[in-house]
Amino acid sequence: MSGMADLDLLLTSMSPKLMDGEFVFCTVQGEYEQYARLNPRAAFCESEGLTLVVNKEAAMAAGLAFEASFKQITLTVHSSLEAVGLTAAVAAKLTEFNISANVIAAYYHDHIFVPTDKAQLALTALAEFK
Repeated sequence: MSGMADLDLLLTSMSPKLMDGEFVFCTVQGEYEQYARLNPRAAFCESEGLTLVVNKEAAMAAGLAFEASFKQITLTVHSSLEAVGLTAAVAAKLTEFNISANVIAAYYHDHIFVPTDKAQLALTALAEFK
């Protein structure tokens, strides 16, 4: 099942949803298997180390360092991995409100991690696409 690619349709039909939990980005050395018990929301291997997006409480319990905390907003529209402009449009809208956006695209949806204290403002900003 392929996702939607039309940018205008994506922007007007998405219903951003604030997900439960608070998340942090951590960088660690080693292999993913060493950290699987933390149930990472996402992981990415970079030359400098393994980046994990994990629940803030789990990171604290494991003694992992992090710089900031984020809330996850899921764009509840099945976007194609080949859709052009969705990330740019969302980032531009959040920029208007001085909100940083850390975007992770998965198979069905795009997920935006925004600073915890700006999550509600981010939802307000994204609602302007309607």
